[in-house]
Amino acid sequence: SPTGDHVLTASADETAILWNASTGEVLQRFTGHSDTLTSAVFSPTGDHVLTTAWDGTAKLWNASSGEALNTFEGIGGAAVFLPKLWAASRLEG
Repeated sequence: SPTGDHVLTASADETAILWNASTGEVLQRFTGHSDTLTSAVFSPTGDHVLTTAWDGTAKLWNASSGEALNTFEGIGGAAVFLPKLWAASRLEG
C-alpha cells in the first residue's frame, strides 16, 4: 500500500487478498473474476484496488469494503495506477 501498512496479492485461485503487513491478518478478499488474476495494484491513495485477470476483465474495487465498483471488459494482463487515471494492458497468449 502507499503507506506500507498493507500488502496486496493476486492469485491463481481468482482472488486478490489485502493483508496487514505487520500481522499477516487477512483484511479483505476481492472475488469476482472467473480466471487467474494477472495483477493487483493499489491506487496512489490506497482507497482503491485494480485487478486484472485472464478472463479478459479489469475490476476496480473499494479497498476497505471489498465492493466491486466497476468491471472493464476486453482487457487483462497487467494494471497500473497513474496519478489521475489507471491503465490495464492486454496480454496476448
